[in-house]
Amino acid sequence: MRESVLEQLQQDEEAEINLTPMLDVVFIMLIFFIVTAVFVKEPGVEISRPDALTAFVPEKGSIFIAVTAANEIWVDKRSVGPEGVRGAIERLHSENPEGGVIIQADREAANEFVINVMDAAKAAGVSEITIAAAAP
Repeated sequence: MRESVLEQLQQDEEAEINLTPMLDVVFIMLIFFIVTAVFVKEPGVEISRPDALTAFVPEKGSIFIAVTAANEIWVDKRSVGPEGVRGAIERLHSENPEGGVIIQADREAANEFVINVMDAAKAAGVSEITIAAAAP
C-alpha cells in the first residue's frame, strides 16, 4: 500500500508543467519591445501642407515640428519660441538618435521661421531633415 501511494505522488509530480521559465521569457520579451519601440512625437497642431508632385513618405522620422500660418512653432504638443527650438530638438533627438526631423510648415507660414527650424535641427546634430508636403 505504501509503495502505491509513493508511486502516485511521483506520477503527480511528473505531470506538472512548470510555467515559471515561460513567464520569465515572456516578461523579458515585453521589456525588450518596450525599450526598443520608437515613439513618434507629433507637433500637436493641424497644418495645411502645400502640394508637391514629388511628395513621398520618409522611412525614418520621429520628430515632427509644425510651423503654423501664424508663424508659431510647435514641438511635442507645445508651442516653442524660436530660441527654444534647438533645445527641444536636442532633447527629442537624444531619445531617438536614428530618427530625423520632419517639418510640417503651413502653406501660409513665413520662410524665415521654416529656415530657423531647419538651422536649429542642423545645429542640434540632426542630419536628416524633411519638409512635409501633400501629394496632389
